[in-house]
Amino acid sequence: MNLLIRNGVVIDPANQVHARRDVLLADGRVAAADGAAHIDRVIDAGGGVVCPGFLDMHMHEDPVLETGRIYDDPERAILRCMLRMGVTTAVAGNCGENVCHPADYLDIVDRDGAPVHVAMLAGHGFFRERAGCTDKYAPATDAQIDRMAREIAESLDRGCLGVSYGIRYVPGMDAGELVQTGAPCCGDGRLLAAHIRSDAEEVFDAAREFLDAGRRLGVPVQLSHIGSMAGFGQMARFLALVDDYRARGVDVACDCYPYAAFSTDIGATTYDDGWLERYGCGYDAVELAEGKYKGRRCTKEIFEELRRDFPSCKTICYVMQQDDVDLAYRHPGVILASDGTLSAGQGHPRAAGAFPRLLGPYVRSGRLTLDDAIARMTALPARRLGLARKGHLAPGADADVVIFDPDTVCDRATFAEPLLAPVGIRHVIVGGVPAVEDGRVLCADAGRAVRAMRR
Repeated sequence: MNLLIRNGVVIDPANQVHARRDVLLADGRVAAADGAAHIDRVIDAGGGVVCPGFLDMHMHEDPVLETGRIYDDPERAILRCMLRMGVTTAVAGNCGENVCHPADYLDIVDRDGAPVHVAMLAGHGFFRERAGCTDKYAPATDAQIDRMAREIAESLDRGCLGVSYGIRYVPGMDAGELVQTGAPCCGDGRLLAAHIRSDAEEVFDAAREFLDAGRRLGVPVQLSHIGSMAGFGQMARFLALVDDYRARGVDVACDCYPYAAFSTDIGATTYDDGWLERYGCGYDAVELAEGKYKGRRCTKEIFEELRRDFPSCKTICYVMQQDDVDLAYRHPGVILASDGTLSAGQGHPRAAGAFPRLLGPYVRSGRLTLDDAIARMTALPARRLGLARKGHLAPGADADVVIFDPDTVCDRATFAEPLLAPVGIRHVIVGGVPAVEDGRVLCADAGRAVRAMRR
């Protein structure tokens, strides 16, 4: 199908374009505007912004059902939420977690399609459990680490973009395990991404542990969702630490989501003894996002009950400082990523609102320019991930496009209703296929697996 997009303002930060011009999509790629013999459809952008499809480099994938298909509820599947907010490529398998073997997930996407293109990271925690190290507080044996490294290398051979770690969630791992399991990324440009070991005032030693591993291996490293790691009064010092490592030759970048509350399971190590003191809060800082207490704030009794009986219960923790989150986005190297995760449609509004939240409230309040916001969700993550055909609209790029109204685009998802679709996203095109029109999903299987190849 050949699509011609007319009457729009093209913003393509990768190529420093901000101009009224046509965009032609032909055979799944961006083409020269006069390069098609015929046009199958003309889309009138109505004066709106035309930009590359958004890349979410940190989200958590939908589960795989017993049928072997990916969960795809029209309203509650996270990949559908991604699509409705303009994401056309999602990188899953973050924080060391995979719902199944990550390379198998890619194969399923290629077999059945998906709402958006999907890339995967090999989750260290997933492979740690496969190696028989099921106690997250215990160190792994040499044999277990060897198996992890071997299976991670096989995952990279099958197209995973790198390795993710949830060091916070596996406190038994040490620097040796981190380096040995990250070593398969050496020489290929694959990256290591991590939810580092701790946050708040403990964030600095946690960051050094991960950054030192990246320096030792000579591989790119990604510090995940830094708002929920250093957003408690540490952001300025944390960014200075990152800049110091970058100045010393470490290839490091950060991502962040634009909310001042984080989400994790109530049974996660985040809530191990000492969390109240670390955050300087009470139990009522935690809101339950699902189950019989959904919408309620914790008490000591509820907290202890759910930690014991429902440890996978999603929570929202209101302890971050908005000024620190805003400061992260003033740094030129911080990428927007949602950290979206849902449990049967319950969770944090970032899964359905992170990208339009940056385009709308952040831009219209003057905290970011529109071009800067778009760069943080297109050019910067594409370059970081080594995806040469994504994140821009030059001829030859993948035909992934978003058209939105800059005056009305806004998130609607809330902590009470986390699945509400945004407004102002007029069209989303995935691989040259019109997939969303004015919030309505037209096609939910145009996405394909995105694989990196060994050099």
